Amino acid sequence: MREIVFDTETTGLDPQGGDRLVELGCVEMVNRVPTGATYHAYFNPERDMPAEAEAVHGLSAAFLADKPRFAQCAADFREFIGDAPLVAHNAGFDFGFINAELSAIGMEPVSRDRMVDTVAIARRKHPGAKLSLDALCTRYGIDRSHRTKHGALLDAELLAQLYVELMGGRQIGLELAAEVSVSSAGTGAVAAVAAVAQVTVAKTTRIFREPRPHAASEAELARHAEFMAGISNPLWSR
Repeated sequence: MREIVFDTETTGLDPQGGDRLVELGCVEMVNRVPTGATYHAYFNPERDMPAEAEAVHGLSAAFLADKPRFAQCAADFREFIGDAPLVAHNAGFDFGFINAELSAIGMEPVSRDRMVDTVAIARRKHPGAKLSLDALCTRYGIDRSHRTKHGALLDAELLAQLYVELMGGRQIGLELAAEVSVSSAGTGAVAAVAAVAQVTVAKTTRIFREPRPHAASEAELARHAEFMAGISNPLWSR
C-alpha cells in the first residue's frame, strides 16, 4: 500500500483571502515503511511574507524571490503523489491550500476522499490530550530536537513516524524485517519513484523438551503430612 505523508508552509491561514503556499514536503511510504523517496519544493508566492508567518517557518520574501512559481512545479507534484492516499496533520488546512493553488492554474483539485487526517486519528486515540505535532511526538518518544522552526519536509518526516505509531507501531515483538527496493527517475526538484516493500517474517525453530516429573514422591508426601500434623489449631480445621 503506497501512501504519501505531506506538509505545507504558507503565508497565512486563508487561501481564499490571498494567502499562498510557499513550501511543500512529501514522504513516500509503502506498507507504512518510508522508501526514502521524497518531494520537496519552495515556491515564490508573488506577494509579501507577513512577519507572523515568517516567525513560524523562517521563510522570507527575499529567500523565496528566486524560487519557482507553484504552476511550474504542479505537474511534477501531481506525478509524485499519483493516486495514493495523502496523510497530513490537520489535513483540511493543507488540502485547502493545495487545491486553491491547483484551481488557480486550472488543474483538477485533489479529491478529499484521499485525505487521511492524523489529528482526527489522534483525537480518537487520545481524547482531551494535546494534538499538536510537537505534543504527539513527545507522547510517542519521537526525537524532534533538530526542529527549531516549522519546515514542510522535516515535519512530513516527523509525521511519517507519528503516523506509524498512531496506526499501531512497528510491532517489534513479531520480528518483522523489511526490505524496500527503490528505483527512481525524475526531472527538476522531484523524483518519481516506484517502490515495492517486501516484509518477511523471521522463522524460529522451536526446541521441544521432555516434560519433567512434577508429582510429589512418597517420601515428600510423608514429610508434608508430618509437618501439617505439627501445626496446632490450624485455620483450615476450624
